[in-house]
Amino acid sequence: MSESTPSTGASSPLHVAVGILTQGGKVFITRRFPDSHQGGKWEFPGGKIEPGEDTLSALKRELREELGIEVQDARAYMQVRHAYQDRDVLLDVWRISRYQGTPHGREGQEAKWFACVELPQLEFPEADQPILRRLWLPPLYLISDSRRFGKDGFLAPLERALKAGARLVQLREPHMPLDEFEEYARLIAGLCHRHGAHLLLNAEPESVSRCNADGVHLNGKRLTQYSSRPLDDHFWVAASCHSAEELRQAERLGADFAVLSPVAPTSSHPGAATLGWEAFSRLCATANLPVYALGGMRVQDLARAHQAGAQGLAMVSQIWGANSIERAVTALASS
Repeated sequence: MSESTPSTGASSPLHVAVGILTQGGKVFITRRFPDSHQGGKWEFPGGKIEPGEDTLSALKRELREELGIEVQDARAYMQVRHAYQDRDVLLDVWRISRYQGTPHGREGQEAKWFACVELPQLEFPEADQPILRRLWLPPLYLISDSRRFGKDGFLAPLERALKAGARLVQLREPHMPLDEFEEYARLIAGLCHRHGAHLLLNAEPESVSRCNADGVHLNGKRLTQYSSRPLDDHFWVAASCHSAEELRQAERLGADFAVLSPVAPTSSHPGAATLGWEAFSRLCATANLPVYALGGMRVQDLARAHQAGAQGLAMVSQIWGANSIERAVTALASS
């Protein structure tokens, strides 16, 4: 990814077009030359957008020069703003859906396909961290329900889900006092981490570091309280949303993903108004962040959620109440 002279605080950020190439669960990345900015680190291919050049044209030119491919179809994926000590950057990230040629390090740089699960073990520039998190996001976001089983009783079904492949969990226990919640969160975090899963707390962001958790999930009330991202880029930030305005607020905060609900009727809120798939799809189309569908979701709804533009399903009762948690989680985690 070519870069120019470092910017000053008064200048505009360096605007860079970035391409994501995926194939069979793998992503194509390149390694920066040792004498370049952020030298020796792996990165997603792309480069500086020249004056008067639109983003897609710049992306096509850069990937032709760097990888020897001709991009035929691509769509906007996300934007990342990051401030290094010596420069500010704006990454305009696109997913490449169709191209001609075989990608390779045309300029002599190391270039390889890596499985998405391998990427966290590699060294990337700090600006690439939000991209890595989004690529990692699984199709299933589990939400805890200790009230159903009791605190100790919930550990067994949770571990069964983790063994079956669940990798993203929200601890949501609004009935617990803070001290009890944080003690429980430390226990759940250890269990999740033993299985390679990430735990987000539906709590104040300050609880995250105290509990060795991986991030925060902002409920509707907390979402409105912040004007900037409440945790740094080393942690996850997610948000509960119910409208276009709440999705915009999640975007303004730099949230990594949102949960949009309720899509369908739920047993916990009988008779409550729902979005339905048509409205959910419209909202997803305007959201500049990944969105999970929540509310009355069943395992068989995943394909429909993907068609509506969702990252996947967020689930509570339908998972924990399933006759076979393992079968339900496996069906979703492997999709």
